Amino acid sequence: MKKTHQLLSAALLMMSLSSVAAEVIEGTNYQSPSCGCCKGWVKHMNDNGFDIKMTFENNLHPIKQANGIHPEYASCHTAKIQGYVFEGHVPAQDIKRFLAEKPANLKGLAVAGMPMGSPGMEYNDQKMPYDVVAFDQDGNTVVWASHHQPQTP
Repeated sequence: MKKTHQLLSAALLMMSLSSVAAEVIEGTNYQSPSCGCCKGWVKHMNDNGFDIKMTFENNLHPIKQANGIHPEYASCHTAKIQGYVFEGHVPAQDIKRFLAEKPANLKGLAVAGMPMGSPGMEYNDQKMPYDVVAFDQDGNTVVWASHHQPQTP
């Protein structure tokens, strides 16, 4: 009986720990219905512990404007996660760090354009360097993370 109780306790502990570790971060991605790279980014996010729903829009300009996305760091899709805005092909690891730190003075992160090799923009082994910028309510930016391909000797 004691052994059964210990096994049951251990199983319950494992279940509770796995449910905490497996907490899913939900969000919505606004994208064009015909954009394949946006779907690739959503897959990257979902593969990394997020549950990102896709909302298809033919005109994303009003969404970008309403969320303070300036043209100089705009991309093809805009996501809302936990009240923050994530523009373009921002890697999941950078978003997780941002959400963990919850910077009060920042509105979100952005990757301008569609850099080759960023999540959703994979093509063979081709990669180009790009920065992830954090932006505030006024559109001011600061580099949050840099992603550069390794140099070949």
